[in-house]
Amino acid sequence: MVVIRLNIRLVLILSLYIMFLPFSYAQDLPDIKKAGVLRHLGVPYANFVTGSGDGLDVELMKNFAAHLGVKYKYVQTDWGQLFGDLTGRHARRGKNGVELLDKSPVIGDVIANGMTVLPWRQQIVAFSEPTFPSSVWLIARAESSVLPIKPTSSLESDIIAVKKSVDGISVLALKNTCLDPGLYQMSKTKAEVRLPAKNLKLNEMAPAILNNEAETTLLDVPDALIALEKWPGQLKVIGPISQKQIMGAGFRKKSPKLLKAFNQYLKLIKENGNYNLMVEKYYPSVFLYYRDFFNR
Repeated sequence: MVVIRLNIRLVLILSLYIMFLPFSYAQDLPDIKKAGVLRHLGVPYANFVTGSGDGLDVELMKNFAAHLGVKYKYVQTDWGQLFGDLTGRHARRGKNGVELLDKSPVIGDVIANGMTVLPWRQQIVAFSEPTFPSSVWLIARAESSVLPIKPTSSLESDIIAVKKSVDGISVLALKNTCLDPGLYQMSKTKAEVRLPAKNLKLNEMAPAILNNEAETTLLDVPDALIALEKWPGQLKVIGPISQKQIMGAGFRKKSPKLLKAFNQYLKLIKENGNYNLMVEKYYPSVFLYYRDFFNR
């Protein structure tokens, strides 16, 4: 009986080990090459991850996997689970930086979906070299009484002018994202900051103001460019809310070799022009605004 019980216990232990093996078999580059697959964590967002099997970051990570000589696997997630799926510990922005939450199985090796580099996120993941330029703009419906500011030579002055323009105006924002009102001191303005009653996705912010859920919204540049193209004549840019920002791919801090390999690959495709060709496919208008970034 003792032997049988021990055998049953051993089977249970082995079963649990096998069950959780996919979550933990790959940590850094040697492990990923041994496993033979790169797991790309992505949230469908703008033209980075379209949700239809393509997008700038999908193509970038597919090519990176091929460069490493491994298979590519896309693992869809959401903004609330993203960091836990990469690091094994869920996290969000807190009052004093990052707030660590419950533990989670690790099911991916790299985050790439147009993720803005923010100080609290840098406490959780190691970011790659910049992959895309960004900033946060205030967007309004075309018929809104809020008028676009007259740009000056000072970005700081432009931001102040935009914030003054929203006195008594409703502004839609989204916590724990790059559109978090706390990142831009929106509480110090006289705007009526609205947080959506339901869980909106980042790419649902523009449609929300078109549906009169607020008069204006915060949008980052990539999503704003797509929204202006998708709803021509229905939206207008008031001006910047943030300083210049950058986006990058996010890696575990325990994966320095993988991060180094990606940065080397990114440098290569930027130098040979292949990266700009990919960007042009998904964001042709970005070169009008950020030509210097892509000419570096």
